[in-house]
Amino acid sequence: MTDEHSRDERQETFRALLRAQRVWDTALPVFDPAGSPVDPLPLFHRWFTEAVAAGQPEPHTMTLATADVSGRPDVRTLMLHDADEHGWHFASHATSRKGRQLAACPEAALGFYWAAQGRAVRLRGHVRTAGPEAARADLRARSTGALAAALVGRQSEVLASAAELAEASAAAWDRAHHEPTAEAPTWTAYVLVPDEVEFFQGDERRRHVRLRYRRGGEADDWTRELLWP
Repeated sequence: MTDEHSRDERQETFRALLRAQRVWDTALPVFDPAGSPVDPLPLFHRWFTEAVAAGQPEPHTMTLATADVSGRPDVRTLMLHDADEHGWHFASHATSRKGRQLAACPEAALGFYWAAQGRAVRLRGHVRTAGPEAARADLRARSTGALAAALVGRQSEVLASAAELAEASAAAWDRAHHEPTAEAPTWTAYVLVPDEVEFFQGDERRRHVRLRYRRGGEADDWTRELLWP
């Protein structure tokens, strides 16, 4: 069997597996946008609570999309730390790739996908830093393991070997255990202040409901509008 034939077989096997996957193989909730609140935050809180109740694994996991100075997009998965009247909160090292990109271009997008209910939420807006006090408070609220990871630092840098990471991680865990108020100087709290928030409710007949909030006008009020699926 030639390498090319083997490669073609692997590709066909992958395609068959991909096409066999089901989408929303469960009863989906009905979302009536007519009863939605005037701003997106209460609806986000409600959907998050319902995602937890539905057993959605890690509902606080989200994707963050940024762009570098040349406009090349980038995306990664991280955790939501809060969502309040100020915006959607997350944290990272200012020296990481995302931190450098946000410093150069402080516009970003967030995406949540809650498959248990066929729901998604996406946001776009300006990202600001919340200040050193907020960053320190975020570190204090983290678990020992999360603090240790923050203390390791050097996020996105090239790693020479797994052994180097193991040594740095062991030292960071030891410090996190003995010094729970340890500082990570580059740790930064970020807030995405959305000017657009979209709520997507999947439908088995593909008549999906898309409700978009747009911020605008002198009063900075939200406009609600439905989108075609």
